[in-house]
Parts: sequence; C-alpha cells; structure tokens
Amino acid sequence: MIDRTTEAPAARRVRPDVQRNVDALLTAAAEVFASDGVDAPVRRITARAGVGAGTLYRHFPQRSDLIAAVFRHEVDACAEAAPALADRHEPVEALTRWLRHLARFVAAKRGFKSALHSGDPAYQGLLPYYMERFVPAVKQLLDAAAAAGDIRSDVIPYDLLRAISGIVEPDDDAYTQRMVALLVDGLRYGADLQRS
Repeated sequence: MIDRTTEAPAARRVRPDVQRNVDALLTAAAEVFASDGVDAPVRRITARAGVGAGTLYRHFPQRSDLIAAVFRHEVDACAEAAPALADRHEPVEALTRWLRHLARFVAAKRGFKSALHSGDPAYQGLLPYYMERFVPAVKQLLDAAAAAGDIRSDVIPYDLLRAISGIVEPDDDAYTQRMVALLVDGLRYGADLQRS
C-alpha cells in the first residue's frame, strides 16, 4: 500500500490569466512604488494593473507580501539581463552595461529601504536573495571580461556589488553613471600587467 501522506504535492499549474494578473500587478506596483513610494494607495496599483482590489489581495494579502514580491521580481529581471547582455556585447561592454543597469536598479530601490529595514518577517530573505541572484550574474560577466584580458582578474563579485551600492546617487543618474564609468576604468587598471 502506498503511503500518500509522504508524497510531495504536485506543483500546481498557474492558469495563464492568473499569471497575467500577477505579472500586471507586479509591473504596476514597481512603477507606482518608483514614483510614489511603497506606501502609495493600493487603488493606484490596481488601476494601473487593470485588476480589482480583490485580485491584489488574493495574491498579496499584506502590503509587505507585495513589496517583497516586487523586489524579487525586479531582482530577477536585473539578474537575467546579465546573460542577455553577454550574448549581445563584447565582455567588458556587457559588464559595463550591466553595472549601469544595476546602478539604476539600486537607485530605484532606495525607496524600499525603510520598508526592508522595518523588521517585518516578510523581508527577511530579501538581502540573501539579492546576493544569491546577483553574485553569479556579475561573476559571469567579470570572468568573461578577465578572460578577454579587458579587466583585472582579482575582482571579487561581492566587493563590486557593494561598490555599486555605495556610489549610487538616487536623484542624480548622470553622476551615478559617471561613477560607474570610473569604476570600470578601475577594473581595467592592471589588466595588462596580469596578462604579461
């Protein structure tokens, strides 16, 4: 006799219309949070997503659930940009473009800071998730650029992620992008010495 209590539950398939609603909510919430902050009224999010409040609360019963989901969704999108850029550009150009993208992500997420540091248990796993997704993304780009001889090979991915977080000026993208360019120049320093 088979013991059905020990069987893992089958993964539930999400209906396409339900997935579209969730995706619309996450996109709308990211846009509203970026412009109005994480405390923006729910009706702005649902109106932009084209769904009712019941749909939002069915998927995200607490505001913290929505904030955490938006954060993860945006982290995933940023991390997934790394291999896409690597496929389309030379290694150092792909790295530079991704670091610019990351800097914009960090600037946009500064509005999440108070929520993420509120002590709400819904946010506990977000920093590890950020690192789990971004360390491999930046490592892939760094390794390719170092193998091409464009940058030094001793750069630690975690250090580079922290450096980007430190140079971002949320209200001055031009400044941030200049700092990213300087950072990439710093990565190039010594690459010739390591090749010889």
